[in-house]
Amino acid sequence: MTSAASDTGLLAPGWAGSPAASTTSDSAFLQALLDAEAALTRAQASLGLVPDGAATAVAEAADAARFDARSLAERARGGGNPVIPLVADLTKAVGEEYGPYVHRGATSQDIMDTAMMLVAGRTVALVLGDLARTERALARQAAEHRDTAMPGRTLSQHAVPTTFGLKAAGWRSLVLDARDRVQAVRDSLPAQLGGAAGTLAAFSAYGAQDATALPVAYARELGLRAPLLPWHTLRTPVADLAGCLAFAAGALGKVAADVLTLSRTEIAEVTEGSGGGSSAMPHKANPVRSTLVAAAARRAPQLAATLYASLAAEDERPAGAWHAEWEPLRDLLRLTGGAARDAAELAEGLRVHADVMREHLGLTHGLIVSERLSAGLTPVLGRARAKELLTELARRTYTEGRSLRELLADEPDLRDLDLGELTDPARYTGSAGALTDRALERR
Repeated sequence: MTSAASDTGLLAPGWAGSPAASTTSDSAFLQALLDAEAALTRAQASLGLVPDGAATAVAEAADAARFDARSLAERARGGGNPVIPLVADLTKAVGEEYGPYVHRGATSQDIMDTAMMLVAGRTVALVLGDLARTERALARQAAEHRDTAMPGRTLSQHAVPTTFGLKAAGWRSLVLDARDRVQAVRDSLPAQLGGAAGTLAAFSAYGAQDATALPVAYARELGLRAPLLPWHTLRTPVADLAGCLAFAAGALGKVAADVLTLSRTEIAEVTEGSGGGSSAMPHKANPVRSTLVAAAARRAPQLAATLYASLAAEDERPAGAWHAEWEPLRDLLRLTGGAARDAAELAEGLRVHADVMREHLGLTHGLIVSERLSAGLTPVLGRARAKELLTELARRTYTEGRSLRELLADEPDLRDLDLGELTDPARYTGSAGALTDRALERR
């Protein structure tokens, strides 16, 4: 009976059709709510608090396809959350004999928070898979292009030479940082169970000799971590999710930002494996994967900010702070999940144009190695004269259209120097190769 989802991702190509889209849909969230309810009854049955038949009956009824998500959404306005109408519908579906055991002792926030953790866990597992794909592809690029020289750019201008291998190794390092953060949060996602005000009092009233054993049994049923305390207004789990997801989106956004720059028509040092088309210009092959990742990276911090703001939650259960989390968290999961998918496709299909990179090393007529020349000429000419000469020759490279090497060759005092070696940008990449090797040792 689940209604067709109204949010199909028409305006969100970054996550539409991604694995994360299916794990964050209304039907997926509804199923997570039902999973939380079924696990609660099973946990109580495991401790002898409800009949085993109740656990079976609730589990059999807890199928999202049997419930009308649109009706639940509309009726949620009455109590401010969808758990209240869902409990009524689930109780009816379970039947008269076992219906009274549905949701027994819990509060709506217990179920909502637990469902959020289930949805988050299922989604970040997919994110981790795509981060692994991205990391492997970037590792291959870094190894293949360990010594592929290219212009290093600072403040948008050519600086000194670097290698594409080092750049790719840096991208991979960020991806691994994101992986580590996401994995740590995934492993710590807790169930939520505290009852009306976080005291577990209702469970004691229903016969639990040690009500603190119930959250442990509940978490075990769900595959989540048992919480030390009910966290209705202790929102560390949500804040941690916000942080790792926003970081992951930003880390992937760095890769996208570089690819967008390097794939410009007038640079063209890299291109996406399969660019997207234009509705008006048939010749274009737009870097669509990078564009979508960059868009996600720009949105993620604001969503995370809302979740961090909800840390300031009053009393034992808050009005507004908890409710403000649901949509931003889902959006953040979707954005990061979509960005991880797109980044994996981007990294796996990225084409590197080493010949163009080499050509661009000569755009400044040899000035890209002026730092090296300053160090190399100082022992021969003295520091002051070396600086004066290089400043003069830098001006002449542009006014005369000659390379720095040609101009240096005219200087009698420099005839004993190997100007070919000194002015070759590919021979001035410092420790880029060693740094790349070190970075690739990280697993």
